Amino acid sequence: MEYNASRNFNGLPEKHSLYSTSRIAILPVPFDGTSTWIKGADKGPSAIIEASQNLELYDIETGSEVFRKGIYTGKEIKASGPDEMVGAVYKEVGKLLEDEKFPVIIGGEHSVSIGAVRAVNEFHGGISVLHLDAHSDMRDIYEGSPNNHACVMARVKEMGCRYVSVGIRSSDTSELKNIERDRTFYAENIYGSGDWMEKVIDSLPEGRVYITIDLDVFDIGLMPSTGTPEPGGLDWYQVTGLLRRVAENREIVAFDVVELCPSGNKAPDFLAAKLIYKLLSYIFRI
Repeated sequence: MEYNASRNFNGLPEKHSLYSTSRIAILPVPFDGTSTWIKGADKGPSAIIEASQNLELYDIETGSEVFRKGIYTGKEIKASGPDEMVGAVYKEVGKLLEDEKFPVIIGGEHSVSIGAVRAVNEFHGGISVLHLDAHSDMRDIYEGSPNNHACVMARVKEMGCRYVSVGIRSSDTSELKNIERDRTFYAENIYGSGDWMEKVIDSLPEGRVYITIDLDVFDIGLMPSTGTPEPGGLDWYQVTGLLRRVAENREIVAFDVVELCPSGNKAPDFLAAKLIYKLLSYIFRI
């Protein structure tokens, strides 16, 4: 895989971004084929990468510079439909894992997670999934596709992955049969709770964890640029505090950040880029 000089996460020099020497691999997936309201998630990966080039590379909280582990930015995965996209992501993430890279998938809509989780689950022989989102995403099928963005966690359950969902505040009655209430942390119950992070950790099985972060988990005041915004979300320190606890207590083996729908306001783009760098800082420092 060749050095990608033009679209490089953090704008890193070749020394810190070659595939052969990088521990971390960014995989952009600009897919927006099943979004059901505001279109534009296909522009999310490029907006995040552009914003990342304006990040300070020293993380104050961890006292680290995770870019020194090497962060490679791969070519965009493009597909004409959800099934093709899921297959392509599955194949590429599998290659990254075989090459001992740490995969970070950037969406695009949430359906990009399906192939990634499948590849990571198969490679490691079983994982659990931490799901941060405003929506349950537990529909069996939606608008004719089982790989719709509203079906992500139903597919994850089918893979046999144990999961924990955090920040949920929107569901359809058709999803209720698939939702396990003891592993679903609704935003309304997080608000005002002092021990919810500990309960999330206790609910997350020991062992390897994949994290999927739909950016609409954040409150719309922080993250208005999503395809299906919901009021009442989490704040920056709630999300990053939880991610740090998970990094301290579990082995995170891959993650994705999805559903940025750029609007011209650069602040949400920057939040998404910094969230990726922050989580990498936790994983490789702790």
